[in-house]
Amino acid sequence: MADPPGDAGALAASQGFGLRYQYLSGGVNTGKGWQTWSPGATFVDSYVSESLSNGLLPVFSYYMLRQSAPGDTRTDDREADLVNLATPATMRSYFEDLETVLRHAGAFAPNPVVLHVEPDLWGFLQQSSTADDPRTVPALVSATGLPELHGLANNAAGLAQAIVRLRDRLAPNVLLAYHLSVFGTGKDLLYDKPPPSEIDQLAARSARFYRSLGARFDVIFGELANHDAGYGEVMLKDHGASWWHPADYERERRYLADVVRLTGRRVVLWQIPVGNTLMRAMNNTRFHYQDNHVQWLLDYPSGRHLRAYVRAGVIALLFGPALPGETCACDADHDGLVNPPPIDGNTLRSYSADDDGGFLRVRAHAYAQGRALRLP
Repeated sequence: MADPPGDAGALAASQGFGLRYQYLSGGVNTGKGWQTWSPGATFVDSYVSESLSNGLLPVFSYYMLRQSAPGDTRTDDREADLVNLATPATMRSYFEDLETVLRHAGAFAPNPVVLHVEPDLWGFLQQSSTADDPRTVPALVSATGLPELHGLANNAAGLAQAIVRLRDRLAPNVLLAYHLSVFGTGKDLLYDKPPPSEIDQLAARSARFYRSLGARFDVIFGELANHDAGYGEVMLKDHGASWWHPADYERERRYLADVVRLTGRRVVLWQIPVGNTLMRAMNNTRFHYQDNHVQWLLDYPSGRHLRAYVRAGVIALLFGPALPGETCACDADHDGLVNPPPIDGNTLRSYSADDDGGFLRVRAHAYAQGRALRLP
């Protein structure tokens, strides 16, 4: 679960959780990056140490390129990333910042630390490529002048290879995660609802782009959505388009299974919205937006849905909000909202003061105490 510094003990006490994740963000040259969050750039050290001491695997989502200058002034995310990839000083600072993360994480060897590298970036790079070939997208790598990157191509494939090279040299205990964004193909499984034959084609394109990077990442991070469905209705006015139905999950499962088969890499589903449609706390107000992913995935005691994802190659679920004000499995706003009047049949009284009514923690605990699935 997404978990802030200082909360590892409480998360471990909830039971059912084995991983906790935290963003590293702020940009590499803005004076607001993760290195400024604690004296001596020790934020990573503290988070890893706290996680390990509570028996939890630490996961970082390294989201630094988009927020770096000069791209940080652009409103379009893809354009911002491309501008920064073409700016020598920015890319030199970027690799130096990445090296700092790896040195700090590497100090905890042999304990594993997961580094999820640049959410969304790889999807934008695929969108910008010709024939799904990352070598057609410019990115400054060896041109930064850093001797440790000598000989690497100045393109998106060289970028991916540089990340692996730095990890191998500085922190072999770090597991690198590549972010799989289906939007890199120009399609969306939820909104476009492609038929099975087209899903197979999209997965083949995604896998071809990944393999063309020439970089052996350890695991793939995939996603279901970047907001609660209720948030989409209330805040984005999407008239319910964000809600997932059984056929949508089957499309996602088929796509992921294809990618796993073609790349030889397992999948972590990341940043899964936390809302539910059962607890009275879920009244589609700030921090209390409804969704159905937790119910679908943690459908204990049957476990049928989760078994289908395991067969597809999914090995972990990471739950957490993506946008400000979304549902949290915590009491984010300290608003005291526990059992407001039901709005659409959500009549179960809350288990706790968590904004989701405590549903995720209770369901995760039940899963762990019941019949937790064994990975093949």
